[in-house]
Amino acid sequence: MVHLEKLEFESMTNHDLDPIAAAVAHNEHYAQAHGAMDLPTEPSKHLAIVTCMDSRLDLFGALGLHLGEAHIIRNAGGIATDDVVRSLILSQRLLGTDRIMVIHHSRCGLEGLDEQALRASIANDTGTESTVVFGGFTDVFADVRKTMDRLSSDPALQSVEVKGFVFDVDQGALLPVERS
Repeated sequence: MVHLEKLEFESMTNHDLDPIAAAVAHNEHYAQAHGAMDLPTEPSKHLAIVTCMDSRLDLFGALGLHLGEAHIIRNAGGIATDDVVRSLILSQRLLGTDRIMVIHHSRCGLEGLDEQALRASIANDTGTESTVVFGGFTDVFADVRKTMDRLSSDPALQSVEVKGFVFDVDQGALLPVERS
């Protein structure tokens, strides 16, 4: 029902609005239809998901999740950065998650990324050398295994099962990835 209301609202909105103004306008309508929800802070499925920020990933729809059921931690590439590990430690130790899914995806923008060329472009545009590790990779399945290994080996994370997948953005299917 909320989905239909969203579609009706989108047809009524001015598509010439900038994206932030459109999002704020949509939120006003959403908040009216949302009603009060008193969901607990702890995710009810005790699940944490590490995934990419890619706008083509609708994990709620693809995994049958609802609000309040899982922590979804997103960044470019779904990489197990120090901040992802920090978030998982808090998720586990303070909020009771005891399972981790790693979900990378097909046709990721980081696949085949030439980090040296990106750094050179940044230096050319800004006059400053970037030391950021962007996380480019050549094999999405190997990259999922690398992320799974990083999470499984971190001593601050509780010993939990970590399962990995590649999400096919064209078909919507999850492809399981076995550990090394």
